[in-house]
Amino acid sequence: MFNNKKVIVIMPAYNAEKTLLKTYNEVVQQKCVDLIILVDDASCDRTVEIAKKLDNLIVFRQEINLGYGANQKKCYQMALDNGADIVVMVHPDYQYTPKLIPAMASLIGNDVYHCVIASRILGGNAISCGMPIWKYISNRFITLIENILMGAKLSEYHTGYRAFSKELLEALDCNDFSDDFIFDNQLLAQTIWFNCTVAEVTCPTKYFDDASSINFRRSVKYGIGCLFTALLYRLARLNICRIKIFPNDKKDIF
Repeated sequence: MFNNKKVIVIMPAYNAEKTLLKTYNEVVQQKCVDLIILVDDASCDRTVEIAKKLDNLIVFRQEINLGYGANQKKCYQMALDNGADIVVMVHPDYQYTPKLIPAMASLIGNDVYHCVIASRILGGNAISCGMPIWKYISNRFITLIENILMGAKLSEYHTGYRAFSKELLEALDCNDFSDDFIFDNQLLAQTIWFNCTVAEVTCPTKYFDDASSINFRRSVKYGIGCLFTALLYRLARLNICRIKIFPNDKKDIF
């Protein structure tokens, strides 16, 4: 608990057998965490077998691979169904340190923000931590265009380490989002559309062989999707067209 608010950590998992236990052990060291939920997207390894042996962890396995976005939708729904007031997403590949969970949860638990993301860019050490140069350059370029089109000032939109309040998750129309990687971007875009301020904390990250990563082709597809989402956001703000994920009746709820 944090300020009597239930904190649930969600883990969207796919072939994470080599890093799951290390991530889990660090998550449970964070005393504010009440429950962990792992949704496995039909992994081909022992991820589910390992997860089922861990305490205070609920495991759900998708029978077929539905995609990263679909996996997150199930994660958030299960967290809300289990009474979460604060939901923190941590990837079980140990690329992001779970030690930031208390800091992120506190910003929501103290009613300062409804959304907190852990930025790899904010601290200025992304490249020294191992982020490939091409990923860093594309991250900075896409983020710049998104900030211009959406009128925001985030250091990045592409981190997979995020925390949300129950109120925000209940307001977001997640079912209308993509089932693929662009889900992450659509989620933040709609959060900004609702005039909900997104807080950032600096986060060191690790790049190693067992950490999950999308290939170059899917990265290009994701980047184009991010730019298209930002363009749709701008068109909706200018009332040039109506976009389902940017509903006019909700843009001032926060």
